[in-house]
Amino acid sequence: MKNFKDTIFWKIIKNKFFIVCFVFFLIILFLDENNLFVIRSLKKDVAQLEFTIDTMRQGIYQDSLQAERLKYNLDTIERYGRENYYMKRKNEDVFVVVEDKE
Repeated sequence: MKNFKDTIFWKIIKNKFFIVCFVFFLIILFLDENNLFVIRSLKKDVAQLEFTIDTMRQGIYQDSLQAERLKYNLDTIERYGRENYYMKRKNEDVFVVVEDKE
């Protein structure tokens, strides 16, 4: 039976090229300026910003649809004015109900 020190595993571990590569990967993964943790947090930030971009694009699309409706439809213009600016017709009262958030 072979000695434990003579096995292939120990021969590979004692190899100077293996040791240099192992130390290099440790430095790159943990000690470098752009280490594994920094890259992971940057990827998370990019994913969050892409989500924000998508929601903003959807909002722009909804606003452009609303603008098109307001250009050509008088009923929509009236409804928008009543809902957002509390406009009213003659001989009409407007009541604004505000709910307390408690």
